Amino acid sequence: MTTPASALIADIGATNARFALLEGAELAVSETYAVADYASPIEAARHFLSGPAAGHAPKRALIAAAGPVEHGRVALTNAAWIVDSDRISKGLAMTDVAVLNDFEALAWALPALRPEHLVTLGAPRAGDRGTMAVLGPGSGFGLAAMAFAGDNEVALVTEGGHATLSSENRREDAIILALRQQFHHVSVERVLSGSGLMQLYHAIARVDDETVPERDSGEIVAHALADDCKVSREALELFCAFLGSVAGNVALTLGARGGVFIGGGIAPRFTDFLRSSAFRERFEAKGRMSSYLAHIPTAVIVHPLPAFLGLTYLANVRGRSRAHDHH
Repeated sequence: MTTPASALIADIGATNARFALLEGAELAVSETYAVADYASPIEAARHFLSGPAAGHAPKRALIAAAGPVEHGRVALTNAAWIVDSDRISKGLAMTDVAVLNDFEALAWALPALRPEHLVTLGAPRAGDRGTMAVLGPGSGFGLAAMAFAGDNEVALVTEGGHATLSSENRREDAIILALRQQFHHVSVERVLSGSGLMQLYHAIARVDDETVPERDSGEIVAHALADDCKVSREALELFCAFLGSVAGNVALTLGARGGVFIGGGIAPRFTDFLRSSAFRERFEAKGRMSSYLAHIPTAVIVHPLPAFLGLTYLANVRGRSRAHDHH
């Protein structure tokens, strides 16, 4: 049996681009580059292929990028790069380049996740075999799902982050109203993202007529965890509550009986806080459908490179024919 030729896999976000060489089912080498340091993904990939991966000339690539994919290309939502499968094929002399949305790659990772890759929220429960959803706050808010039809798996790619955020009580009504006065449409992503946490923090201060220091999302999380800033603390509590409500809506909308998983770079920073927050209570708080939701597991993905799991799975289990579907 011949071993499959090596493949280049990459996970490209707004800040970092991670490259790895896939040899069969194993990651041979990997490296992270700052997006701002390179003019394009081709430059960064060349650096990787002539440096850490020198001596290999992969002819196929699977690339996950943060943003909607149209005709094999992603203009990164929060950075200057354009990730284009045709340009990359030509620039790197490759025959087979697939570009996926980063949350689609996470959807492909779901079947490969093991218990040590997850932090359970709420009582541990086994999901039914059924649709699994992955959603989460990062530089934006992503949502994808893995659906099963017989022996086939299908990744559903969505723009769920742009759905309208809803409130559950008067306090949230007031905060969403304050945001609406500023932004007109208050989407899920407007609150459930890194910049969203900052918007939430300032909206709470406006509603309460308080003056607060400028803080970035990392500082808000740090002060919330230290419990030495009332507004930061409430911002993170509300963030977790909204996340629970949105996750519950997704579970109902997609019938995600196989579980709802939180991906993205933000939630793993405060899993204990999330666990003791209103997240799970709000996930289940859907009136007479609460018993339906009570059976659905929820967990945070804490694997360091979950997109690589998904791309590896796609490269190997699904074989070459499937990669062409993404062009």
